[in-house]
Amino acid sequence: MLSGLQRSMPRANVARMIKRILAVLSLFVIAIPSLAAAQGVTSSADPRATEAGREILMKGGSAADAEMAMMLVLTLVEPQSSGIGGGGFFLYHDAKTGTIATIDGREKAPAAATPERFLDKDGKPRGFMDVVPGGLSVGVPGNIRLMEEVHKRWGKLAWADIFQPAIDLADKGFKVTPVLHRFMTLYADVWKDFPELRAIYYVDGKPAPVGTVIRNPAYAKLLRDIAARGPDAFYTGANAQAIVAAVTRAPRNPAKMTLADLKAYRAKERPAVCTTYRIYKVCGMAPPSSGATTVQGILGMLEAYDMKAMGKDNVMSWHLLAEAMQLAYADRGQYLGDSDFVDVPVKGLLDKQYLASRRMLISPYSVRSDYPAGSPPGAEPRTPTGPVAEHGTTHFVAVDRDGNVATMTSTVESIFGSQLVANGYILNNELTDFTFVPEKDGKPVANRVEANKRPLSSMSPTIVYGPDGKLILALGSAGGKRIIMHVTKTLIGVLDWGLSAEDAIALPNLYFDNQGAIIEDNAMGQRIAKESAVFGKPIRPEDFGSKVNAIERTPAGWRGAADPRTPGTWATDDPSAAAE
Repeated sequence: MLSGLQRSMPRANVARMIKRILAVLSLFVIAIPSLAAAQGVTSSADPRATEAGREILMKGGSAADAEMAMMLVLTLVEPQSSGIGGGGFFLYHDAKTGTIATIDGREKAPAAATPERFLDKDGKPRGFMDVVPGGLSVGVPGNIRLMEEVHKRWGKLAWADIFQPAIDLADKGFKVTPVLHRFMTLYADVWKDFPELRAIYYVDGKPAPVGTVIRNPAYAKLLRDIAARGPDAFYTGANAQAIVAAVTRAPRNPAKMTLADLKAYRAKERPAVCTTYRIYKVCGMAPPSSGATTVQGILGMLEAYDMKAMGKDNVMSWHLLAEAMQLAYADRGQYLGDSDFVDVPVKGLLDKQYLASRRMLISPYSVRSDYPAGSPPGAEPRTPTGPVAEHGTTHFVAVDRDGNVATMTSTVESIFGSQLVANGYILNNELTDFTFVPEKDGKPVANRVEANKRPLSSMSPTIVYGPDGKLILALGSAGGKRIIMHVTKTLIGVLDWGLSAEDAIALPNLYFDNQGAIIEDNAMGQRIAKESAVFGKPIRPEDFGSKVNAIERTPAGWRGAADPRTPGTWATDDPSAAAE
């Protein structure tokens, strides 16, 4: 073709024509990733929830719509982890305005709750599993009011449309997964006192085998009612009466909860907590979440170290992370609680100079013998919060074709929450996230039980912006207090070590106990543990997993990621694009 053009046209004209052709072709090349970037993506810990979110996106729903549809389906298929009988934290990035907003749907203590709620007759704290099953541990659920706020502000589809995937699945039935069966078996002894649970999940007097199809007509009926009449169908009337009856007449630990407690509940918008980490902006949830302040505190201490140069395979990287982790958790335990009840020094905890002073407590060459809390600017004297544990938790995330991003962590607290059921869904045991001991050294503990208070949480839904201001990553995890570290490790893997979200999630999990730092017991974790002996006290390998879900922006567009330790998946509403 070129030789023909050269024979019929002057060389200069041929050159100009070739340049124009290449320019036109370049437009198409550039358009490919642009089109790919417009695809919607969902990611969750269960493929049926991921598919429900994808279905909503395919119908033209927003990321917020997809997120709420996934929450409703997870109530059904992952009842051990989350649901409308629990609560959650929701972050939303509005692509049009470039703004971020958060909704707090954390459960509240009923009006009758007192600081002595979990003490025995001698004033001693009762055992955790002594108070979890039954009514004493149940907080007023928040997820449906959260859903109301989310849909009001960012929903595109009709309210009722969001319920349809969960209704269809509850009617037709869903298969029991190995994970669900394992937890049913684990809690078999506890369920001897809870016939409503056995009625849903048992076959022939035993936990339903893997692959068994379970239908939940009570849940489908309730969802139809909420879809038709709105959130008040959950917080008033027959369903509210069912919650009150379950709590007050519980076979174990009956407690007081009233119709007024449910009617009064409202989800609350809170300002996002954001900070810079190197060239990035990292945002998360405000108290009563301890996620953003602790994740960002760890990052702030590590910021002066060249984590990129050291890399993921260098034991020094993991040593520094372990030391910063334990110092940040010390501050978490000292200062965090529901900011509607206690003064939480969020600004002081994230102050760059304060974090520099905390960093000075880290030795690159040895492990500390203790990890004291600091004195951040603006902090009042405070006593430590004590242990808080969430085990029944899940995370899910969505991006729509307009670039709006929603990321939410939801929980019922422990596995199957309080073990109580109302209309086919599990009621939470969220009140055991409060500190059982209300006072220490004559001073009130920040996270003690109080009427209408939200308990402290480790849930850490997180959004990250690149140096150009564009959102590049959204993620979160299950795992109780370990959530913070699952998220932090993944952030470092992506932002410092240049890994994909998928590969960063797969890195060994890191945490600590009263004996020191622990790392996930896999090949990489074992090597790091062995090499860490050089610091005087080796990191110990232990068997513990995670449940992280994420989406990330890539040159080819949005891509999801799911934790390889779980059945989690991601999907796209673009049939021509890859998904897992």
